[in-house]
Amino acid sequence: MKIRSTSRAPARRALATAIVVSLACTNFAAQAQSAPPPPADSSTPQQKDKTTELQTITVTGSALPRIDVETPSPVTVITADMIQRSGLTTISDVIRSVSADNSGSIPSSFTAGFAAGSSGVALRGLTVNSTLVLIDGRRAASYALADDGQRSFVDLNTIPVNAIERIDVLKDGASSLYGADAIAGVVNIILKPGFQGAQADASIGTSQHGGGTQKRANVIFGGGDLKKDGYNAYVSVEYQKDDSIHVRQRGFPYNTADLSSIGGNNLIGGQPSQNSGSTVGTVTPGTLTRPGDVTSGVPNAGAVAQPLGACGPQGTTLVNNDPNNPGSYCSQNFANQYGDIAPSIDRRGVYGRLTIQVTDNMKAYLSASYYETKTTVSGLPAQIQAGTPNNTNTIALPATLPNGALNPNNPFAASGNAALINYAFPGILGGAENDNHNLRLVGGLTGNWGEWNYDTAVVLNHTSLDVTNYGFLNYNALISAVTNGTYNFLNPQANSPALIAALAPALQKTSTSDLDSIDFRLTRSLMDLKGGELGLATGIDVRREAQNDPDLNPDLAAQGLGIAHTIGHRTVGGVYAELDAPILESLEADVSGRFDHYSDFGNNFSPKIGLKWKPIDELAFRGTFSKGFRAPSFAENGSSAAEGFTTYTPPADFQALHNNSGYVQPYPIAFLTSANPNVKPEHSKSYTFGIVYQPLPQLSASLDYYAIKKTGVIAQQDSSAVLAAYYAGLPLPTGSYVIPDAPDPANPTALARPIVVAAPYVNQNALKTEGIDLDLKGNFDFSENVHFTSEVQLTKILSWILTLQDGTTEQFVGTHGPYQLSSGAGTPRYRGSWSNSVAFGKATVTATAYYTSGLKLTVPDITDDCFSTNTTTGADFPSSCRMSSFTDVDLTGSYDFTPKLSVNASVLNVFDRKAPLDPINYAALNYNPTYAMDGVIGRFYTLGVKYKF
Repeated sequence: MKIRSTSRAPARRALATAIVVSLACTNFAAQAQSAPPPPADSSTPQQKDKTTELQTITVTGSALPRIDVETPSPVTVITADMIQRSGLTTISDVIRSVSADNSGSIPSSFTAGFAAGSSGVALRGLTVNSTLVLIDGRRAASYALADDGQRSFVDLNTIPVNAIERIDVLKDGASSLYGADAIAGVVNIILKPGFQGAQADASIGTSQHGGGTQKRANVIFGGGDLKKDGYNAYVSVEYQKDDSIHVRQRGFPYNTADLSSIGGNNLIGGQPSQNSGSTVGTVTPGTLTRPGDVTSGVPNAGAVAQPLGACGPQGTTLVNNDPNNPGSYCSQNFANQYGDIAPSIDRRGVYGRLTIQVTDNMKAYLSASYYETKTTVSGLPAQIQAGTPNNTNTIALPATLPNGALNPNNPFAASGNAALINYAFPGILGGAENDNHNLRLVGGLTGNWGEWNYDTAVVLNHTSLDVTNYGFLNYNALISAVTNGTYNFLNPQANSPALIAALAPALQKTSTSDLDSIDFRLTRSLMDLKGGELGLATGIDVRREAQNDPDLNPDLAAQGLGIAHTIGHRTVGGVYAELDAPILESLEADVSGRFDHYSDFGNNFSPKIGLKWKPIDELAFRGTFSKGFRAPSFAENGSSAAEGFTTYTPPADFQALHNNSGYVQPYPIAFLTSANPNVKPEHSKSYTFGIVYQPLPQLSASLDYYAIKKTGVIAQQDSSAVLAAYYAGLPLPTGSYVIPDAPDPANPTALARPIVVAAPYVNQNALKTEGIDLDLKGNFDFSENVHFTSEVQLTKILSWILTLQDGTTEQFVGTHGPYQLSSGAGTPRYRGSWSNSVAFGKATVTATAYYTSGLKLTVPDITDDCFSTNTTTGADFPSSCRMSSFTDVDLTGSYDFTPKLSVNASVLNVFDRKAPLDPINYAALNYNPTYAMDGVIGRFYTLGVKYKF
């Protein structure tokens, strides 16, 4: 094999350079301690190499230690130095900025999701459950809550940052080595194997527009030389506090639900027609169609609404003669008053590692980490009206109380009328606290025995998530308060704390997940071939996985909150083998395969083959074919169920049967999905083909094509088929059912609207995605002390097609589909970055531009038409039915005053670009936080200092 020197270029949140180690250099036999370290950073003049590696992303995806870094699989490598220069402070931001991250990733800002407080990566847009996240090549416990109540993933917020050596992002199927979930790729976070000395750094940052102040402090110290002292030990401690950003700290359109001034809809709070009330409240005279049942109110013919009190002091504005709301009401911008753009996050943790040179041929190590991430989310006032789990959209204040007295809260009581009420409780604010704890212990041995190198380890990983939710009304307490008149709607300040607590008690639970594993791995050379040594890697591992996520609303007592519980455990055993054959100096073949046995569903075998051909030194061709699988999560095949809500509009003919009354206007409907013990794993076939070209040592380029086809995609049984059968009066599909709402008060004999649609998980769909990754890099020395690096990274998704059970296909590229996935962020066709870095003397300056293409405001998995319209005129909003593209530029720099003291600074979103308007994203207010969060945070300044002791 040829030995080539490498150089690396600084690139923030982008592709990194090649390193002379395999992807699993800390993971498999002997790599953890004996593989050579990454080469010196080419951006530092004293450490530069004069020869450039052929292509910087061909880091191996093999289990074998290598000298030749050019392997068949495309890999992005991000070093600790690159992370520091990027200005980013979390692993989440670093990984999710890689252009291959796409639809289905989870931003920390999505605080209303099932997995609030976490962050996950989704390579190739295949959701977080198809990207495997490893720490030092070994699995980690999943987040205790499942995304959308279904998908398991590793929370990136609980991984040590200060101890990172590098991050390898393998953009290729890898089930043949790692087993389940590695369909779209693998993110391998490699921590420092050792450290000597002491280093401390601190930084503070804030947004130009207010909020989001960030404080960080990190310390790492260690001692001992393996060769001289026989040991090395180090400890890393880190702390980060991010303040929240309030909606009121940002301007239009991020601070209001009223977009009528630019042709959109007015969804401001307080409008009776939207089943929304202000903190003043609105009442309409009416009648209880079921005497004694305060949820059966019907307005009197020609009745109009009126406020319960004076508008203004509560941040409300009187509105008269609104055609959609006859009468008057107090409008209220709830988001501006109470909402958050970004939550408050408090993150702290400690990581330590001890390595002992037991003998000349054996090392032992023990590492331990404990991380806590506390996310605090502010919410809006609780609304008296809710569609689920109990319908209170027609709730009314009775004219008389049970003792026969007139109801003092009802201004129409003297005339004997009930008062249909729209109201937001000013003393009951929503919100949540998610406190996640992650404890991980790893102990292992590495060494060699004759011709064999071995690596064995035990992993114990436990997570515990304490969840507290506020602002959910207790249905029984609410009905009692309304019926008995015990809540004072006219003077909310008169209500006692005990009454408020009874109306909306805090909801609490503790969820856990566990992963315990043991493995044994071997590598060796078998024989010499014309191109080098034939290498063999093999290994066996056994692990136990468990999850216990109880229900936050087990008896459906809380309004506006469904159920979501996941309970399961299983044992998994696997064995793998890999052969790497350099048949010729110009031709290499790599073959691997893995057999897994799951205690809950059975067996699976995943093979892979990779080829690399270099006809000349300047040109290489590479390609792979692999089969992969994703094991069903406990939410899909355990003792689990999840209920989510979406705004639903019944069919036109059903609305007509109810005289188009408010009963059949858009309302929240619940989709309940239950686990299916007979569900099978998802399977995939993946192909990659790449060309790597380096005409000069200073210039390199690569172009890689990928295609992934997944079959047996696990999804809820088609809910539209269930609804169609319900409306038609036909038998429902097997395993499904519909819970009807209470009868329409104005038309009690008509078919009731569906309030819950229940269906199990089934293997029903297939998907195929294909695209291209481009990487261009240049490294130039202008003088002995000036080095310039430029890199372009671009991913283009050519196609992302979902095939439904009935053969219908849905193309998601460039749209907001799949809309019902995670945060509904959509699938942009292009994502890319262009990084330029100059190192001169003691200073380094890096500027990086990031680009995400625009999206159509269409949702193929729901409708073929524009999903964003003016509901009054029917016109598309905006008229182009598009979300614009987003480009922002970050500028970072550092200066070494002395070998020990350095300062760094950054300006993120230096041109203060605004996030494009996205009126249909349900993770945020009028913008897309997955791809344009920097645009709503705005220009962000950071200043830091580092000192080496």
